[in-house]
Amino acid sequence: MPRERVHCNSLRPMFTSKLLTLVLVVQPGRVLLGMKKRGFGIGRWNGFGGKVQPGETIEEAARRELQEESALTVDTLDKIGNIKFEFVGETELMDVHIFRADSFNGEPTESDEMRPQWFDWESIPYDQMWPDDRMWFPLMLQKKKFLGYFKFQGHGVILNQQLEEVDEI
Repeated sequence: MPRERVHCNSLRPMFTSKLLTLVLVVQPGRVLLGMKKRGFGIGRWNGFGGKVQPGETIEEAARRELQEESALTVDTLDKIGNIKFEFVGETELMDVHIFRADSFNGEPTESDEMRPQWFDWESIPYDQMWPDDRMWFPLMLQKKKFLGYFKFQGHGVILNQQLEEVDEI
């Protein structure tokens, strides 16, 4: 029987990490979300982002993904959070670097991947978003920085979570 690879004499399997970005465009009293039309997270409202390509910095990837998915460009991105996601049965951790943009250039425009829509803070559609968003979105809206870890069973059940407010990312 083959043995599972383990790390540091623990019983936890070794993980690889996938570097991802997420950008939330925030205006007074409202936030821009995109309905995911294809791929991972299809059918959910989310921020704009994706994979960091070879040779790109995390911030360059965040800017590129925002522009590709919503046609918006930004002068300033504030790094506000970092969350690692584990999915039971997967050996790849998603390492998501979260940015907030309070100003932007252009008009939000639908792309092949995302359909942008503004939501008032009081009507954020948490029931159509990733379950963890309900926990960290309030911190992001208050411009508080945070670190987190969420372990999912499938794409809907959080088995384990850690979320802490921090001074610096």
